[in-house]
Amino acid sequence: MQLAVISRILGILLSLFSLTMIPPLVISLFTKDGSATPFILAFVIILFIGLLFWLPVKNFKNDLRLRDGFFVVVLFWVGLGLTGSIPLLLSNVPDLSITDAIFESISGLTTTGATIIIGIDNLPKSILFYRQELQWLGGMGIIVLAVAILPMLGIGGMQLYRAETPGPVKDTKLTPRITETAKSLWYVYLTITIVCAFSYFLAGMSFFDAIAHSFSTVSIGGFSTHDQSIGYFNNSLIESVAIFFMLVSGINFTLHFLSFRNLNIKPYLNDAELHAYLKILIVICIVCSSYNAIAGNYENLSDVFRDSIFQTVSIATTTGFTTADFQNWPGFMPLLLIFSCFIGACAGSTCGGIKVIRILLLFKQGVREIKRLIHPNAIFTIKIGDKPISERIIEAIWGFLAVYVIIFAILLLVLMATDIDFLTAFSALSACINNLGPGLGEVSQNYYEINEIAKWILCLAMLLGRLEIFTLLVLFTPAFWRR
Repeated sequence: MQLAVISRILGILLSLFSLTMIPPLVISLFTKDGSATPFILAFVIILFIGLLFWLPVKNFKNDLRLRDGFFVVVLFWVGLGLTGSIPLLLSNVPDLSITDAIFESISGLTTTGATIIIGIDNLPKSILFYRQELQWLGGMGIIVLAVAILPMLGIGGMQLYRAETPGPVKDTKLTPRITETAKSLWYVYLTITIVCAFSYFLAGMSFFDAIAHSFSTVSIGGFSTHDQSIGYFNNSLIESVAIFFMLVSGINFTLHFLSFRNLNIKPYLNDAELHAYLKILIVICIVCSSYNAIAGNYENLSDVFRDSIFQTVSIATTTGFTTADFQNWPGFMPLLLIFSCFIGACAGSTCGGIKVIRILLLFKQGVREIKRLIHPNAIFTIKIGDKPISERIIEAIWGFLAVYVIIFAILLLVLMATDIDFLTAFSALSACINNLGPGLGEVSQNYYEINEIAKWILCLAMLLGRLEIFTLLVLFTPAFWRR
């Protein structure tokens, strides 16, 4: 382990993160909301910590190895969650404990959207903006942004990129050099954010709300500037904009890049994962709409489709915006929506969950096993489109699912041991490990009421979900530390 290299990179990244205090500071000074001091202090503290890591090893320029990359990513996300809580902790509004401030910070950065704050409408605008900013930065991964900057500082980025984006498509490059890949992803991300903000503004949001909600929509984060989330606006056009951009943000950003670059929609038309993603959403929308209509939950049919489609897209893409109290819907629907967040959206997007590509490959593997029972001597190849999938990828997905289930079961038991009922514990863990946000039971509105031990467990779940489990767990294996 090259501790000097790791210390240098962490110092640079934390120093860069300190700059994120400037936009909310400017807003605070402009609106005179009284929150300038916390952001000034946070800027100084985080910059000081960054320099403390960087200065002693600033001239140490060895190449970063893959093992170091995993270590940097985990340390950085943990460090970011801790330091990101500083302005929330120092602010008088909201008045948060250390646990609550860290929970809110990690929830924002991991784009989970689970909040412990009551009275969001009354928060200073600078704090509101900061929460949204955390989600926007976390959406594509600050590490991916960093790999576009670090080569300029003499640090290679491929190891960080691979550690930050685990999964079956992690080695996909859009351009020959990893730096250009990171830049391409961020150009696409920024473009979609700008278009989303402009669309929200035209649909009826204020300029501030439009920018704030574009951050949490494109990042699939779910934080809002209002307690009632998108339901605050009671505007079908705003909800339509949200649905569209949640769908777009749930698509692999590689497809967006290829489509934008070539001015061609063929990348979308030829992608099997995207087809499966849309089919799953359509089926759940039909089920929810039909059941709500039959149950007589709404006075008119238009509201049935409006709420059912919005909540399906929001929960299934792990965004977490709400326009209705879906937890009060009849029958199995609340649980169906929670189950949908386990699938999530496409790999290479800003969503959480297991990802559609893994579910699709697991389904194809199940079909193959049935065929093998009928034709034991036949050879069946699993394909996505026309491309055969290697057995190594299938094995990795089975391994991921096995570890995911085991970790989920252990954390669920530990949560229930803190005296939380099953429904609350199951939905809270589902929402946090899949980076969704809203749950059922005691966490249907916010996470304020649950105990502090449970909040720390859920912080771990959010980090596990954001780093897709293996990136974090690999640090706890003896093989990782063995030379």
